[in-house]
Amino acid sequence: MVISSEALRMLIRGSTKIYGILGDPVAHSLSPVMQNAAFAEVGIDAAYVPFHVRPDDLKDAVQGIRALKICGVNVTVPHKEAICPLLDRLDPLAAAIGAVNTVRNDDGLLTGFNTDASGFLRSLREDLEWSPEGRRVLLLGAGGACRGAVVALAEARASALVIANRTQARADDLVARYGRAFQGTAFASLPLVGARLAEVFPEIDLVVNTSSIGLGGGDSIDLPWGRLPSQALFYDMVYGRGGTPLLHAATGHGIRGTDGLGMLACQGEDAFAIWTGRTPPSGLMRKKLHSFNT
Repeated sequence: MVISSEALRMLIRGSTKIYGILGDPVAHSLSPVMQNAAFAEVGIDAAYVPFHVRPDDLKDAVQGIRALKICGVNVTVPHKEAICPLLDRLDPLAAAIGAVNTVRNDDGLLTGFNTDASGFLRSLREDLEWSPEGRRVLLLGAGGACRGAVVALAEARASALVIANRTQARADDLVARYGRAFQGTAFASLPLVGARLAEVFPEIDLVVNTSSIGLGGGDSIDLPWGRLPSQALFYDMVYGRGGTPLLHAATGHGIRGTDGLGMLACQGEDAFAIWTGRTPPSGLMRKKLHSFNT
């Protein structure tokens, strides 16, 4: 049997450092594709694997990171907020956001970081050529991904942020928290109901889906796309082969948009640097994601 050079680089040895991603669901994740490609390209003896962790098992999983000496993990839905009190410390940005998507293990000391915020802003610039300053944004969902987006947009001086969530009380909590922290940005909350969204759509410059709507072909929602201004844009943090249901709906109504692949690559590059102290080859992660997803 002939083993390719790429397969040889992926052989697991006693010296191989292990990284991964915690989520529920997690089988869809493309993070292993891009992170393993980066490890191989840079010449780091490491492997990145998905860990399916249900909410009730999160505490044990975090203990497992220490016990198994896993060097670092990414964190995805639904754990970004719940993992915070289970860690030893939070980076200042992660503490401000209240959500973690990257954990580094330093000899058993677990530090939480958030690279969603920086990755989101970079993707807005690179994929949509769009800047938040002075703009009005509607965010769908009120979970950990929303928190990162809110802080990123407010720090970039967005003029108004509206958070819509099925349980409006969760959106109300975020409005109260971040409204105090970012007084230069106007905040409002709404229930995630089409009729209420139709009232604010005409004033919106960007709609961002931060929720799990459409993840793995799951739950969806009809949005009043025809009420958006013609120049408005749509950003879906969910990604999927060939696009997502919400992205297809937006573009079908003439709204320009993109899915979360660009953000995944950008935040992944930042996580790689946090773990290894090295910068991955420019554009490698994005290239791997797009080749795998088409």
